[in-house]
Amino acid sequence: MNEDLLPATLAHLEWLVAARTENPPKRIDDSRVMERLARELSVGFEIALTDLGDGSMNLYARRGDPRVLWNFHLDTVPAAADWTGSPFELRVEHERAIGLGACDIKGAVAAMLAAVQCTTGDVALLFSTDEEAGKGRCIAAFLQERRAFEGVVVAEPTRGQAVLAHRGIGTASGRFRGLAGHASRASALEDSATHEAVRWASAALAHAKASEQATGQPSLALAGLRFNLGRIEGGAKPNVVASEARVRFGVRPPPGTAPLDALHQFQACAPHPDRVEWETGFLGAPLPADAGDALMLAGEALAHRLGLLPGPAVDFWTEAALFSAAGYPALVFGPGDIVQAHTKDEWVEEGELARVASTYQRLLTHSR
Repeated sequence: MNEDLLPATLAHLEWLVAARTENPPKRIDDSRVMERLARELSVGFEIALTDLGDGSMNLYARRGDPRVLWNFHLDTVPAAADWTGSPFELRVEHERAIGLGACDIKGAVAAMLAAVQCTTGDVALLFSTDEEAGKGRCIAAFLQERRAFEGVVVAEPTRGQAVLAHRGIGTASGRFRGLAGHASRASALEDSATHEAVRWASAALAHAKASEQATGQPSLALAGLRFNLGRIEGGAKPNVVASEARVRFGVRPPPGTAPLDALHQFQACAPHPDRVEWETGFLGAPLPADAGDALMLAGEALAHRLGLLPGPAVDFWTEAALFSAAGYPALVFGPGDIVQAHTKDEWVEEGELARVASTYQRLLTHSR
């Protein structure tokens, strides 16, 4: 490995962490991160910047005639509470690089920048800014123009292993209706919209627990339907029967189960379907998007060709599924552990940054 690769990676990570790209509020223009990226890639690259509005932007950079696309998202979640230092000032302590987005996934961006600046091989890079919004708008826009890539590698924290399978994601909201009135009446237990929402939530939790006993697809080690009740609210006072209650929830099905089908399973837990209105939110397919073997085998072949060690399937969702749904062999690869993402004092190991940067350098040197 180039002995200057880790220092160069940390130098890039410093300005990347300093760039305020939280999503929300997604003020990407104010961060000037795209301007800095274009400057760092100015030598030898063709660069196209697409502004989709509302902070959703794509920067596509190409050098030579690449066969593989490397995708990185630049947005982060807002900083968690109780950071011990500024989330926007990179600190290196005990062989850990600490800063907002250092793990998810600016560390990978920094490693790739260090690698491309000391190599001349063919490479295609896509930097997007709305992954944390969970809408996939940037990737959807990019996919409108079909490009002849033999595979796509999406950067997310995978401990430097190639992840070939992960869960999908689906979100929905519900509005339960009740009959307002004084809480002293005998029918309050049944009339309350809040009570109805709680009864649904209890049944949904039981369904999620039961699904964990399902076999699923053992080869992917992703059994059951992950469920999270993100929000429940309703009513006004203890002595007033609630006329309305609202819930928001998410599901994470394994490959082979469509997110919409999983949502419908949980919505069917409502004790009185006529008292609730459902609205579907974001739907993201699992990876691979096809329940058959073709895309899975294509992902395995891509990992083998790139010399990446396959790792276990993961429970979190990534935009690799969007590329897979478009027919591209896709996998997930990057430094860091998802456990460190979205936490206070988010960090990534220096050793993993170095290993991933070295992998990028090897692949760009041989122009994969």
